Amino acid sequence: MSGHNKWSKIKHKKAAGDAAKSKVFGKYARLITLEAKKAGVNKESPGLKAIIDKARKDNMPNDNIERAIKKATDTNSTVMEDVIYESYGPGGSAIIISGLTDNRNKAAAEIKHILSKNGCELATLGSALWAFQKNDSGFEAQTKIPLSDSDIKKLQSLVEELEDNDEVQEVFTNVE
Repeated sequence: MSGHNKWSKIKHKKAAGDAAKSKVFGKYARLITLEAKKAGVNKESPGLKAIIDKARKDNMPNDNIERAIKKATDTNSTVMEDVIYESYGPGGSAIIISGLTDNRNKAAAEIKHILSKNGCELATLGSALWAFQKNDSGFEAQTKIPLSDSDIKKLQSLVEELEDNDEVQEVFTNVE
């Protein structure tokens, strides 16, 4: 019975945990790079300091943080930009997808693919945004709608798949 020993189980658990950490650290690195460019690499900038504090709470190594800040000063680095996509999900729920990317076309194609796999489409600008109000932490739903249990499961699956994408930072819905 090869492959069923204790070390094998530990190795697989560690690999899964490391992959999850890598995704989170990658998202933080993008945010840190963007904020460092905005702040002119001033580590005392409130925005940069807040993101670094969040990253440290999630145990992001200092080397990764410093590398992300250094990337902001690199003249050959690509320009990161905020993107917002809108869609309607199961049961007519409005979805706002906030992302950070260096290639708008690639990000749009990936988001469209994920949405189409789950029976949704990208909506035109402003078509879902009306149901939300922008605040410091992102978007807050102004009008909330109830969903059936089956629609909630579909929406949860869609949101999880969207959040697994490297380009996506946050997903907001207007579900109760």
